[in-house]
Amino acid sequence: MDRGNMYEGKNMALFEEEMDSNPMVSSLLNKLANYTNVTQGVVEHEADEDSKRKEVKVPRMGTFIGVYLPCLQNILGVILFLRLTWIVGTAGVLESFIIVFMCCACTMLTAISMSAIATNGVVPAGGSYYMISRSLGPEFGGAVGLCFYLGTTFAGAMYILGTIEILLTYISPSAAIFKAEEVGEETEAMLNNMRVYGTCIIILMAIVVFVGVKYVNKLALVFLACVILSIIAIYAGVIKTAIDPPDFPICLLGNRTLSKRSFDVCAKFTERNNKTKTTNLWLLFCNSSLPTAMCDDYFSLNNVTEIQGIPGILSGVLIVLCSWLLHSPPLHWKAQVTSWYLFMGKFTDNLWSTYSEKGSIVERKNQPSISGSEDIKIGGRPYVFTDIMTYFTVLVGIYFPSVTGIMAGSNRSGDLKDAQKSIPTGTILAISTTSFIYLSCIVLFGACIEGVVLRDKFGEAVDGNLVVGTLAWPSPWVIVIGSFFSTCGAGLQSLTGAPRLLQAIARDGIVPFIQVFGHGKANGEPTWALLLTAAICEIGILIASLDNVAPILSMFFLMCYMFVNLACAVQTLLRTPNWRPRFKYYHWTLSFLGMSLCLALMFICSWYYALIAMLIAGCIYKYIEYRGAEKEWGDGIRGLSLNAARYALLRVEDGPPHTKNWRPQLLVLLNLDCEQLVKHPRLLSFTSQLKAGKGLTIVGSVLQGTYLDKCVETQKAEENVKALMGVEKTKGFCQIVVSPSFRDGISHLIQSAGLGGMKHNTVLMAWPQSWKQTENHFSWKNFVDTVRETTAAQQALLVAKNIDLFPTNQERFTEGNIDVWWIVHDGGMLMLLPFLLRQHKVWRKCKMRIFTVAQMDDNSIQMKKDLQMFLYHLRLNAEVEVVEMFENDISAFTYEKTLMMEQRSQMLKQMQLSKNEREREIQSITDESRGSVRRKSCSSPQSIGQDVQALLNNDYEKEEAQLIHDRNTASRSAPAVKTSVAAAMPEKVQMTWTKEKFVAEKHKNKDTNVSGFKDIFSMKPEWGNLNQSNVRRMHTAVKLNGVVLNKSQHAQLVLLNMPGPPKNRKGDENYMEFLEVLTEGLDRVLLVRGSGREVITIYS
Repeated sequence: MDRGNMYEGKNMALFEEEMDSNPMVSSLLNKLANYTNVTQGVVEHEADEDSKRKEVKVPRMGTFIGVYLPCLQNILGVILFLRLTWIVGTAGVLESFIIVFMCCACTMLTAISMSAIATNGVVPAGGSYYMISRSLGPEFGGAVGLCFYLGTTFAGAMYILGTIEILLTYISPSAAIFKAEEVGEETEAMLNNMRVYGTCIIILMAIVVFVGVKYVNKLALVFLACVILSIIAIYAGVIKTAIDPPDFPICLLGNRTLSKRSFDVCAKFTERNNKTKTTNLWLLFCNSSLPTAMCDDYFSLNNVTEIQGIPGILSGVLIVLCSWLLHSPPLHWKAQVTSWYLFMGKFTDNLWSTYSEKGSIVERKNQPSISGSEDIKIGGRPYVFTDIMTYFTVLVGIYFPSVTGIMAGSNRSGDLKDAQKSIPTGTILAISTTSFIYLSCIVLFGACIEGVVLRDKFGEAVDGNLVVGTLAWPSPWVIVIGSFFSTCGAGLQSLTGAPRLLQAIARDGIVPFIQVFGHGKANGEPTWALLLTAAICEIGILIASLDNVAPILSMFFLMCYMFVNLACAVQTLLRTPNWRPRFKYYHWTLSFLGMSLCLALMFICSWYYALIAMLIAGCIYKYIEYRGAEKEWGDGIRGLSLNAARYALLRVEDGPPHTKNWRPQLLVLLNLDCEQLVKHPRLLSFTSQLKAGKGLTIVGSVLQGTYLDKCVETQKAEENVKALMGVEKTKGFCQIVVSPSFRDGISHLIQSAGLGGMKHNTVLMAWPQSWKQTENHFSWKNFVDTVRETTAAQQALLVAKNIDLFPTNQERFTEGNIDVWWIVHDGGMLMLLPFLLRQHKVWRKCKMRIFTVAQMDDNSIQMKKDLQMFLYHLRLNAEVEVVEMFENDISAFTYEKTLMMEQRSQMLKQMQLSKNEREREIQSITDESRGSVRRKSCSSPQSIGQDVQALLNNDYEKEEAQLIHDRNTASRSAPAVKTSVAAAMPEKVQMTWTKEKFVAEKHKNKDTNVSGFKDIFSMKPEWGNLNQSNVRRMHTAVKLNGVVLNKSQHAQLVLLNMPGPPKNRKGDENYMEFLEVLTEGLDRVLLVRGSGREVITIYS
């Protein structure tokens, strides 16, 4: 059915031609209702994704199953079971409370920010990476996404290490492959066992994940049940201690804790058959079993005592609280003192921190002991030693991984029935629940368990039992088995989630070198990403210490959380119209507080790990920025940049920049061919060399026609120019203008390019090499008008002649000069340009030379000294040379050149030649002109006349139309003219002038000059009819060109003041001829016409 029949007789027929780009509202709502977990964005992105879209099940998960329980399972894990009791015993209840509160506050603030982002539109599968990248842009998204991936991978290594620690320490110590042969080698042997078993478990888990994730998902419920049962067992054990505390005796020698793995009876002597015998403990400290044996001094001076490791909850702080609650009126002061005595005696032991050095003995506070002379090394004694040095920041780094996992709900956003409702509610409830569990466990552990047992990391004093397991009911094995399966399941989930996160980043295409990991099996499983994840996880296994791996993943998670808070704060402060979260309980101050807390925790945990993590993220960020992230996601950083740009533009608009801040802000005018390709690419190379990425650069061009007809060509031209800008590393903006007239288009660019205070102050263009060909659209008239308009706009003008001979960015000049011919002062731009060029590696080794012209009444010696002092104050290093000029006659060559110029001009006006005839006429005149220049350049250079300013003067005299004789007459008299020029040529160019020399030379040559003029005019009568203003200007151009050739013919670049065009437009074509003669014979010339304002200063 065609479109006409489809909409015939319908109410929407008026809009039928726009249905392709603007669908009906009913069609849009239908698409939204059938949303299938695919990123929605611009039309191009949706079209690309439609080809990859597959059938998925309708999401049915609610808040409890989809968000709350997964977050609970990920947050409660290995640290709770293996390290929390040790943290409480080492840091004390108060500092442990501070550690947990800080970490939980950090995750709660992050959850609030995450809830705001997650409810601001539909969140596809991808979780935190999707939220960060779409909120902060591809650079931040890629950097933080990879950091989050590394954190998840190292978390898998931590869970695996926890699994092995439980297996080898508490379940089956005999399964260890490496045994300690000597005293003190236990730690090293344990690390080697962790490495071997860890590698095997990684391989096994990778195979399970590769075979099928569905098995991992089916086991997830079992792992979650293990976690919940373990938590219940802990609370049940705490309640049981109030009724019947478990029997876990602790053996102390003096105040030192003894490990029961080496002896059975906690005593020095034992009664057997009415006989006193020494115990195994005696043999560990003495050299024989006899009572008279020589023993360790400390062993001899102190008694062996036995205390309960789990005294019960009624022995601590709760007895005081209960006594206050149950007695009304309050207890007598003596009873209160007694209660406080019980509290201080039991609970104070765990209230304050007990930090220690590595290898210290775990000692009980307030336990009497007598110090002895440690003559024998204590390393072989059965004491309980600390394995690492402990202090507050170390414990923060070890504990923080226990509060990670808050992203588990957002990672499953694609499976949720209502993600915008479930993610905030489930995540915040899970964090609240786990925070209560952690904080309550700190108080309960401190109240129920003896301090030396808490500080015993591996339970050596309680027969090798898991410390938290000794508190559990009905058996310690509930915690041991439950923690084993929960850590094993957490490791499997990390190996399942991390490859998918890497695959999502790779498929976004923002990090080119990881795109290979976006591929996988036919069903989409990330095979290559799984291999990389297992390899990185193996690095964590080789570290082999859970306490050393935990701070590493803390860095990456904290960085991820920090940028989630930053994303929310930026979006809130920008107040973009698209920022409309359904979750209303957020504020930018909370996000900023969360971001600050994350940053502080990073440096609290480990300042060097924090710097390394930031360096990794920074390198990834700069790599994505360097390679050019082509994604446009409407991120907050772009909005922030727009706001910052607006603020800066308003500030810049206040006034013109100071001379110290002046730099050329370029408008580069390019010529395009019929295929919209740039004719002179090296103009952009020169731009990048001049700018070096600093300041403003606008690259503009003009297409002739109307925009409606040329819109496609305009887009193509813009793409070509931007591509070339990327190749030439020209940082700036591209602006293509379509205008009926080429001249008007250039005028529009000069007037309107830029925005506010960020407007160009300099125009850079190439010299029109084919200006004598009238069919060239960029003809001499357009060029001269451009010069006039830049002058009227008070903008500087740079004209690069022979631009195709200029160096590319890959070339290097190892030697040579940049010569500056400073004829007039128009703001000092001639001085500044060589300095800017020499900052670039192409021109860095070139030397700067400055030539200036001294007129007849100038003191050239003093002028040179003044110029050297001026350059010294400008902080510019350059050689200085003053070229002196004296009055001389106008050569026959100059008259001949002027005659041919006016001949051509008059013939084109009067004869109105056809196009082809005009081309042949111009070409013949040009060839003869070039032949004359070659003949002249072979002779010695002539001195220049007194009025050098004649060429640079804008005030041309009004010209009269003259009838020119046939040009052949000039050709017949050429030999005689040549002879006359040779005769009039002086023997030497005088380069050092004084006033006396000048007067003498003037009187000496006076009669000769007059007779020379008469001879010349007698040879060529038509020369007397020439416009004398043109003759003088041509004379200046010829002589100045000769001097420049003599001094700078081999220079790498010549910078020269550019004279202005005539005010009388009748002389425009002659103006082009003057410039052509002025620069004849030079390879690279940059004509500079300043704006008249000072651009360089001697002041700081």
